[in-house]
Amino acid sequence: MSGKADRTAGEKGDLLKAKALLAQGGIGVALCKGDSEVTMALRGIAPLLELIESGVPYDGYSAADKIVGKAAALLFASMRVRAVYGAVMSRGALSVLRREGIAASFGVLADTIVNRAGDGACPMELAVRDVEEPASAYAVLQKALCTLRKQEKDTERATEEKKG
Repeated sequence: MSGKADRTAGEKGDLLKAKALLAQGGIGVALCKGDSEVTMALRGIAPLLELIESGVPYDGYSAADKIVGKAAALLFASMRVRAVYGAVMSRGALSVLRREGIAASFGVLADTIVNRAGDGACPMELAVRDVEEPASAYAVLQKALCTLRKQEKDTERATEEKKG
């Protein structure tokens, strides 16, 4: 095999390994490159934000995630991954990944990603609605996640006060 054929086979193997890790359950995202495997149990975009914050380079990794919307796709692109599989992937995510030259595959292709309550659009997708550059996505999503967490805490506090 030529060097390129070896690399292509390795890349496919990395994506298959990441998908297998995701399929085991209990994790939200898996990244693989050669012997290196990274898994995180957090849901949503939080694990991707943490991986970026770690400062570890993920260039050339293959990733598998439960849900890949435009927000996650922009973060994966900023991480310079080579391939992304989403058990569920939005059309917006597919467009970003293709535009950025990242191999994309999915179990289910959805028009949009809905919020956890199932009654509207995912707030992270809304946050990046007008963002096209992966380099801009991190700051936008970090701010949106902080706002969302604050709203959740305020709601919990209000609920506790009503009970008490």
